Amino acid sequence: MLAFASVSSSAFAGSAMGQSMNVRMQFGGFNFGAAKAPEKKVAFAYGLPGGANILGEWDPAGFLKNKDELEVYRFREAELTHGRVSMLAALGFIVQEKFHPLFSADGGPAIEQIPQLPVWLWAVMAGGIGAIEAFRINTGFRELDGEKLRAESALRPGYYPGDLGFDPLGLKPEDPAEFREMQEKELSHCRLAMLAAATFLLQEAVTGQTWGAVWGDSSF
Repeated sequence: MLAFASVSSSAFAGSAMGQSMNVRMQFGGFNFGAAKAPEKKVAFAYGLPGGANILGEWDPAGFLKNKDELEVYRFREAELTHGRVSMLAALGFIVQEKFHPLFSADGGPAIEQIPQLPVWLWAVMAGGIGAIEAFRINTGFRELDGEKLRAESALRPGYYPGDLGFDPLGLKPEDPAEFREMQEKELSHCRLAMLAAATFLLQEAVTGQTWGAVWGDSSF
């Protein structure tokens, strides 16, 4: 009887001690249970090019915070689209006053010349831009749900931002390292062009003169 009481007492004491340890482990910060697998660190911008520059992994406004991969890809698609248009725009600001084969020059800032373009040119530009955008949307963007009238995500799964399959001159390198370097260069030029085009617009709006005239060349 004494032996049974002793064993029961020991078992109860062991159980109580175990519960006490559980309490201490839960509320004291101890964790002697199964080790949790370390969380996998997500690469900056999900590994997209663009961080290999003087600013590095730069996102001071937190646009990428808590964004999933497709959403970050959508941001990059928008950046590339605006950057490519800006490269054409920045070049246009420089050459338009001296080289304008499609219509006669009206002189003055570009923003004042736009309303003076012939109607046929407006139609051509609208049709061309519409066709390009339709091709881009069909290539990279998801179709809307017929009932919800919205898509689960903006971009198609598997679509890589900016990759529209358009390379008539065969400039895309086959080597992955060379291709990534070319992507970095394109992004650098895109970002610089967006700043340049915005500066051209601001300068002409403030001064009312073309960029050449501001710098002393009245022929522009």
